[in-house]
Amino acid sequence: MIVDIVTIFPEMCRAPLAESIMKRAQESGLLTLRIHDLRDYTTDKHRRVDDEPYGGGQGMVMKPEPFFAAVRDLRTPGSRVVLMTPQGRTLNQAMAREFSGAEHLIVLCGHYEGVDHRVVETLVDDEISIGDYILTNGAVAAVVLVDAVVRLIPGALGDERSSEEESFSEAGSGILEGPCYTRPAEFEGMSVPEVLLSGHHGNIAEWKREQAVERTRKNRPDLLADPPGMGPAREDGATPAEAE
Repeated sequence: MIVDIVTIFPEMCRAPLAESIMKRAQESGLLTLRIHDLRDYTTDKHRRVDDEPYGGGQGMVMKPEPFFAAVRDLRTPGSRVVLMTPQGRTLNQAMAREFSGAEHLIVLCGHYEGVDHRVVETLVDDEISIGDYILTNGAVAAVVLVDAVVRLIPGALGDERSSEEESFSEAGSGILEGPCYTRPAEFEGMSVPEVLLSGHHGNIAEWKREQAVERTRKNRPDLLADPPGMGPAREDGATPAEAE
């Protein structure tokens, strides 16, 4: 996969995407990451990327010319152009998996009060938000998107089960992962649940499932409204599988 990030803060993207899994993905050839300074696509001596909004209002709006120049320079027949914006669809695991199959992503980072809408109408394939809150700029959001997507490329994690068994995965029925433990079995008076030490795989799987549902009910009850493969929740909060 090739990923081009276009931002006025390139250094905000370089450091986090040069570590851990992202670093290994690049070293192994799974990912070609290119980070571009939007100001390099300006033509005026001040390298200006923003201007006052038509119709009045506070703040500044990012100009269309640099974005058009950048996309025209980077786009290929297999490109998918993504704009990071609070007005976009909220990123989730299913979307990340969809993006992981892309040949080439061009990620545009917004800033200030937004981006001239002609960029959205003409250049952008997907408007993506990483949550219902506002960040200083889209570079941080771009890092989140790229990390979520690249780790799902086959071979990026080493053990493919890692992405299949985690929170929000299809194999996990779209709910949160349950708690996990490691050595020592006893720590400051707290013990690892006996079932995890039993070696009985069936009982362990059942315990993990029960704990995952309980954790989801506590932290993300919205995911239990109709979790995949489980049917709708009952009025008492139990799923049909639990009620049997």
